[in-house]
Amino acid sequence: MNNTDELYIVNYCHHNCVQFMNICRLSKEEAFSLAYKMAASNPDTTAFYRFADFEDYYPRRIKQDEYLYNLFVSFGGKPKEKHPLSFVLQGSEYLDNWFGNGIVNKIKLKDIPSEFISFTLGDSMSQFKKDGKLTMYTKEMILNILQKYNGTIDDFMSEIEEKYRYIEVQLWNDDFCAI
Repeated sequence: MNNTDELYIVNYCHHNCVQFMNICRLSKEEAFSLAYKMAASNPDTTAFYRFADFEDYYPRRIKQDEYLYNLFVSFGGKPKEKHPLSFVLQGSEYLDNWFGNGIVNKIKLKDIPSEFISFTLGDSMSQFKKDGKLTMYTKEMILNILQKYNGTIDDFMSEIEEKYRYIEVQLWNDDFCAI
């Protein structure tokens, strides 16, 4: 059985961004203004490609966050925010590069109560875009999968990386983000 006590979640942030921010928490006008500014001033940064077509991205992201929120509440979650902060389980070299090898923040998973955290296999926006649905996992579900996995946690994460790139983590309470 795998020991999950040392698991952590990781947030990546480009150097030109504000840490621990979800653009959908801004007013629509502020979100569009910031998105266009970030896309224009960082044209070669992968993380801002989505902002270059914000007319398409923004409504899909609002709808996806609402879906995630409602699904999380149906699982017994108690979100303090309507729009979660995005992390990944155990980190991701892919995302570190995607965010221009910027700021990296880690939080021990065991320090976050179950009612404030959820998980999806792969990028939730990409998964949601496919068919308007997502499979969400609670903290208990993820820990159970990892504890029963026949191999190491690193082996499991390698398998996830091959199929999904990473396990996305939605943090629904900003109190756990200390800068």
